[in-house]
Amino acid sequence: MKTTEPSGGTPRARVSLCLPGGGLSGALYQIGALAALEDGVAGFDNQSFTLYLGSGSGAAVAAAIAGGVPVDRIYRALLDPADNFFPLERGHLMHLDLDEWRRALGTSWVALRHAFARLTSRGDTPTNAPGHYLLLEQLDRLHDSLPAGLFKLDRYERFLAEFFLRRGIPNGFRAMPRRLLIPAHDLDSGERVVFGSSGYEDIPVSLACAASLALPLFFSPVRVDDRHFLDGGLGHVAHLDLAEADGADLAIVVNPLVPVSTARRAIPTGHGARDSVRDKGLLWIYNQALRVGAHARLHQDVARVTASSPLQVLVLEPEPTDALLFLQNPAGLKARRTILEYAYRTTRERITHWMERNRAVVERFAWQEAR
Repeated sequence: MKTTEPSGGTPRARVSLCLPGGGLSGALYQIGALAALEDGVAGFDNQSFTLYLGSGSGAAVAAAIAGGVPVDRIYRALLDPADNFFPLERGHLMHLDLDEWRRALGTSWVALRHAFARLTSRGDTPTNAPGHYLLLEQLDRLHDSLPAGLFKLDRYERFLAEFFLRRGIPNGFRAMPRRLLIPAHDLDSGERVVFGSSGYEDIPVSLACAASLALPLFFSPVRVDDRHFLDGGLGHVAHLDLAEADGADLAIVVNPLVPVSTARRAIPTGHGARDSVRDKGLLWIYNQALRVGAHARLHQDVARVTASSPLQVLVLEPEPTDALLFLQNPAGLKARRTILEYAYRTTRERITHWMERNRAVVERFAWQEAR
């Protein structure tokens, strides 16, 4: 993305890159799409955005690019299983939060003791209350003893810190060669906190990435000082208001979170091909629900921002029928290659149509389709 000043002294345009979360498959899609744009559009340079904005899994991608790592290098590394440039493994993410499970067991025992005492004394419960009503009322105490999350992100945070160190990427917002912002949400107030902004510049970038990835149910909230944080995409998806506040003329959003449309095709599951997303079970039904909500919020936000400000927004995302490939396990090498190559191929195929539909933007930045 070349942002040098054009002839005539016209102020250079400010362009923001917005990378929402979408899990590992979403990060793979973003890397493939950005590599295709850089190869397919003359004048497009992933190292020249004025703001890198990432949340969820997109935070680590944004941090790596803002730190100077070429997208093409990440793309090639993820295609080649023998290349250990970015050696992320399942264990970095799927690390059981044993401390939280111990807390759950301990508080469950205390809750059961209180419940037993209440059941035997009846307290202020009416004497004619049905026994099962009193029993269910006391069992409700156990809700508060459920663990805060299945997994913890401490290994992921350490992995990112080590990756940054090995690849010469600063692990501090102030030292980043390009401006980076990573939103997350404070668990105890619900407010959005933007790491990298004024007052939130002194925590490690790796810790901010982990905090922004802490999706409820899956991951325990991440502690930063004396506060706990949740996924940065729970409210805003692309956080376009931050790009707007930064004075961006254009925001490019690479959004992997589109609802999966099966179009009556077979659904891959661990127990064979099936007919519906329902057959993939609870976690994928939850994933589809997140996709429906995130996609709607994003496009509502795009409509609002473009109607009330001069900011232009270009959204790159897969077709809902193509998103079927996200139903595969991205930890597998075959699925990983499929997602990367799909993102690259389809983005290259759509460049001509995309540039034609956005002629004003293309002309302003002097982009041309690469041959």
